[in-house]
Amino acid sequence: MYKPSTMGRRIERRLVVNKIDTIEEYYEYLKESKDEVTTLFNDLLIGVTSFFRDEEVFASLEKNAIPKLFLDKSSDSIIRVWITGCSTGEEPYSIAILIMEYMQKIKERFVVQIFATDIDETAITTARAGIYPLSIDSNVSKERLENFFIKNSDGNSYRIDKNIRDMLVFSLHDVIKDPPFSKLDLISCRNLLIYMNIELQQKIISIFHYALKTKGVLLLGNSETLGELENLYTVIDAKSKLFECKKDNNIKTNMLSRLLPTNQKYNLIPQINKLTAGVKLPLRELIENAILEQIALSAVLVNEQGDILYIHGRAGLYLELPSGEIDTNNIFKMVKEGLKNDLILSFQKAKSKKQIVHTYGLKIKTNESFIIVDITIREINLNLKFKQELPLYLVLIQEDLSTSKEEIIEENLPIIDDVDTKFLHENISIKSLKQELQLQKAFLQDANEKLETSNEELKSYNEEMQSMNEELQSTNEELETSKEELQSVNEELSTVNSELNTKVIDLSRSNNDMNNLLAGTGIGTIFVDHKLNILRFTPAATCIINLILADIGRPIGHIVSNMIDYNSLVSDIQSVLDTLVPKEIEVMTIDAKSYLMRIQPYRTLENVIEGAVISFVDITEMHNIKVKLNELNKLSRLAIVVRDSSDAIIVEDLSGKIIAWNPGAQKLYGWSEEEALKMESKDRIPKELQEKDTKKIAQLCSSKILQTYKTNRLKKDGSIIDIHIISSALVDKDGKTYAITTTERQEKESEMN
Repeated sequence: MYKPSTMGRRIERRLVVNKIDTIEEYYEYLKESKDEVTTLFNDLLIGVTSFFRDEEVFASLEKNAIPKLFLDKSSDSIIRVWITGCSTGEEPYSIAILIMEYMQKIKERFVVQIFATDIDETAITTARAGIYPLSIDSNVSKERLENFFIKNSDGNSYRIDKNIRDMLVFSLHDVIKDPPFSKLDLISCRNLLIYMNIELQQKIISIFHYALKTKGVLLLGNSETLGELENLYTVIDAKSKLFECKKDNNIKTNMLSRLLPTNQKYNLIPQINKLTAGVKLPLRELIENAILEQIALSAVLVNEQGDILYIHGRAGLYLELPSGEIDTNNIFKMVKEGLKNDLILSFQKAKSKKQIVHTYGLKIKTNESFIIVDITIREINLNLKFKQELPLYLVLIQEDLSTSKEEIIEENLPIIDDVDTKFLHENISIKSLKQELQLQKAFLQDANEKLETSNEELKSYNEEMQSMNEELQSTNEELETSKEELQSVNEELSTVNSELNTKVIDLSRSNNDMNNLLAGTGIGTIFVDHKLNILRFTPAATCIINLILADIGRPIGHIVSNMIDYNSLVSDIQSVLDTLVPKEIEVMTIDAKSYLMRIQPYRTLENVIEGAVISFVDITEMHNIKVKLNELNKLSRLAIVVRDSSDAIIVEDLSGKIIAWNPGAQKLYGWSEEEALKMESKDRIPKELQEKDTKKIAQLCSSKILQTYKTNRLKKDGSIIDIHIISSALVDKDGKTYAITTTERQEKESEMN
């Protein structure tokens, strides 16, 4: 973990800030305040970094390390780099720039994956954004600023170029706890180990050795060393702390032992299945079948230790309970004295030689008499439908009826002549002891042979176990290696997935912005492919062409449009796709709206034509203004004609009020335009003619055509002049008369002409 001195300084600082006297009080405060825990965590993080920090180190990295990454690499190879403790991203971007410059130098392009990790989420967020202040120009050359940075529109910051940004994957990662990345060409861990104790430093360097490829490069900080693990690396540049990874089988095993948790143990001792007392087999059926084969009257089923499992028949003649506390059911302890030794020898022989053993003519005493019995011992072979984990043996005891009781008694009666009775008893005792000794020798010899056989088997088993143990150990190491690799791959996938999630969120936000932009502009847009099938459209387009969501995928020619006097949409789109020349056409819809229709090719970022885009811009207001301007232009030209005419041109409304008075009228009658506009028509008509002229005006209002006629009019000075008048009615768009215009000329002028 962190060195105690580093931890102490950070905690003391928080004690002073929070005005707390003792560490115990601060501990209680931490349990109550989550914000203080976060603040302390951030204080423990040391995020000192900058672009191309320590120029000599980066110069050595560029010269001695970067070219090594590309040695013996094909164009489809992947260059993998891991930067630990990346902070706000300056160092990863610096290394990415060096790699990009080298690829530009050799004029080849490789896939580069740079994993930049840190435990500070805030720093990772800053690094992902790739936006830095203008002050970085003190560490980044002008040429690199132009090639690998873009000045933001606000002019206050730089953004890292997209080609560099795409090389990096930023992720939260704890180098102490989380699995490392694998198959790496370069690891940069600068000024991270100096805050940790020696034991943790050695563990992390071991992890780096495991993660690096053979001849992979490790970059450490100026104050950091390899310590006891310097034999794992070759020095490239001692001053810049550049090292090359060495690997062999012994080192690999050492790495695995360092990477495994200290409390993890593996038990390779095999478990041996034994016959348990709780398992009940169909012993009765087995014994009865075996007895029927041997035609025996009494039988005992025992295991290889002689423990009785089942008794059949009148076995009580040959077995008896021992005196004292009953704590056994072993046949060798329960059999009567005359059978014990022979039964033991026969049983051992049956076990060792794996064959049926017969023993005949054994004398045993029952009550006050003797009987002769035969013993047969055989191993039981169970049917396949039963599971047999230990061998079982069947002991058959059958009375020999061919010898009479009198013969047995005579054989056992001693012959007493003149021999001393004491000597006879001693002789019998010696003979019995010799027989027992011979029996014990045979038993020991059989036991020794069995022991030697068992020893040989155990040696063989031991050798097999050692071999198996070595194989299992090798397999275990391979599995551990595979596990670490899978963990590394999983970590990479998690990192890439996190990066992709960020990009998906950004892309979703961009799509939402674009959809809102298209919907907000009110511009109807339709996208079609090469076959003129509709790909998508904006809501505003449905006012021009009757589109619904179900029409996506249908040809645009199949959809009814609301456009008037325009039926060549399909041919115009096809023409644009054939010639790649955009078209602009003014169209009108049935609701009297005018649109400017633009048809242009749909181009991808790779400049590939994938269809066409039809957009409709509402120009109804512009169209109406244009029509009005044309009308005004016509009126303007008419006004010029009226103004420049030498005749008097006068316009009156239906009430007789003068609403227009040209210069010719002013010249003819003497009233100015300002004065005339305050007058009525009757003010210029002599009283005797007012009734007659009023009728003519009424005829004109009834749409009757008036021929040129002569009449009299008053001038401003009160004189009366003879004039010729031409009257016309002015009508609106509905055909109703709203004013009358007259062209008046003095008669003498007419005659003169």
